[in-house]
Amino acid sequence: MVHVGIGYDVHALVEGRKLILGGVEIPHPKGLEGHSDADALMHAICDAVLGALGEADIGHLFPNTDPRWKGAPSRLFLNEAVRLVGFRNGKIVNVDATVIAQAPRLLPHIREMKANIAAALELNIQQVGVKATTNEHLGFLGREEGIAAMAVASVDLP
Repeated sequence: MVHVGIGYDVHALVEGRKLILGGVEIPHPKGLEGHSDADALMHAICDAVLGALGEADIGHLFPNTDPRWKGAPSRLFLNEAVRLVGFRNGKIVNVDATVIAQAPRLLPHIREMKANIAAALELNIQQVGVKATTNEHLGFLGREEGIAAMAVASVDLP
């Protein structure tokens, strides 16, 4: 039976941090604030996979109070999600995600993001969708105060 989960993540943009999305370092004067590498895209995908499993969110598995995850690359979180799927004898069917960012322009980085996500989830790149959009200058995302991502994942479980 195919189970579906959704994920959402948002982080503030701050000075002095690298901007990492989909495991790609993107040139930008600000980066995302967070305990790990703050990769909102990978975090949203992780939550979507965990949701399809009926598990708690990423914050329960990797709390920001645990020093082990300080600065950790978010691909580790996706690797753990894959392990949990395998533990249940399941298989990730596909993931699809959208990043909402007024800036920087993400289109040139989408292919590499998809490749990184596919590798972390042990999927074919065609099983991973990544899109980017702006917030049309509306709200905190439109004012370039943060970046958000939303994702959906389908997981086939026995």
